[in-house]
Amino acid sequence: MKEWLSSIKFLYEDARHMQILYLSIFLYYGINELSWEVSTLQIVSVIGSTVGTQMIWTKITGGKYNSWKSALITALGLCLLLKSTSLLTLILAAVLAISSKFVIRIKNKHLFNPANFGIIISILVFQDAWISPGQWGSSALFLFALSVLGGIILFKIGRLETSIVFLGSLFLMEYFRTVVYQGWEMDVLFHKFSSGTLLLFAFFMITDPMTIPNARKSRVIWSLILAGATFFLTNWVQIYTAPIWILFFMTPLTVLLDKVFPQTKFEWIKPIKKVKVHHGSIIKMNEI
Repeated sequence: MKEWLSSIKFLYEDARHMQILYLSIFLYYGINELSWEVSTLQIVSVIGSTVGTQMIWTKITGGKYNSWKSALITALGLCLLLKSTSLLTLILAAVLAISSKFVIRIKNKHLFNPANFGIIISILVFQDAWISPGQWGSSALFLFALSVLGGIILFKIGRLETSIVFLGSLFLMEYFRTVVYQGWEMDVLFHKFSSGTLLLFAFFMITDPMTIPNARKSRVIWSLILAGATFFLTNWVQIYTAPIWILFFMTPLTVLLDKVFPQTKFEWIKPIKKVKVHHGSIIKMNEI
C-alpha cells in the first residue's frame, strides 16, 4: 500500500512525470496494438538525441539538469507524431527541437513548442518527413481513457481551460457545419474527433505551459483563434494536420498576448523560499 501511495505521490509532485506516463501509454498502444512500423532503434535514437542535446545546452547555459524530463516529453512527442524513413532526419528533428528552446527566446521564455518546431522544420526541410493523422484507429474506449488522463494532467498544471476552449469551440463549429448545415448524422461528427493526433495536440502540444500565453484570459483568446483557424483550414483547404501548422505560425500572437495581459511565467516546480522563525532557525516552504 505504501509503495502504491509513493508511486502516486511521485507522479503528482511534478506534472512532467504524468506527461511522460501519458505519452508513453500512447506510444505503447501505437506500437503494440496498432502495429506501427517504429523500430526500437528509432525510439532510442530520438530519445538519446533529444536528452543528449538538452544536457549539452544545459551545460553551456548553466541550467538545471532536471530539465531532462522536459526533453523526454519532447522526444516522446516526436516519436508519436513525426514519421520518416530516415534515422538521420529523426535525429536532426530532435536536435532542432531542443536547440530551439535555447536559441529562440524572448524575455526568458522559449517561443516555440519544441516538438512542434522539430516536426514543422523537418517537414519543410527534409522530403522524407511527414505526419500521419490517420494512424490511430478508432478505439473509443482507449481515446476516452487518454482524454481523462490528459485532463488530470492539465488540472495539475492549471491549463485545462486551454483544451476545453479549443475542443469545445471546434466541436460547436463542426456541429453546425456537419449536422445542422450539411445534415449528416452525429456519428460523422464524433468520427472527426476520434483522432489520437487531435487528442495529442489538444492535451499535450497546445497546453505546453512554457510556450503558450501565461495569463488565463490570453489562453482563452488564443484557443478560440486556434480553433477557428483549424476549422477553416480543415474544411475549406483540406489540411488535416492544420492544428500543428497553425500552432507554429501563431507564435507571434503568444508574444503579443503576454505583453497585453502580463502574468508570471510558469514553473514546473515552484521555487522554494526561506522564512525566518524564532531563534534564528529557518524553515522552507513552497511558494504559492
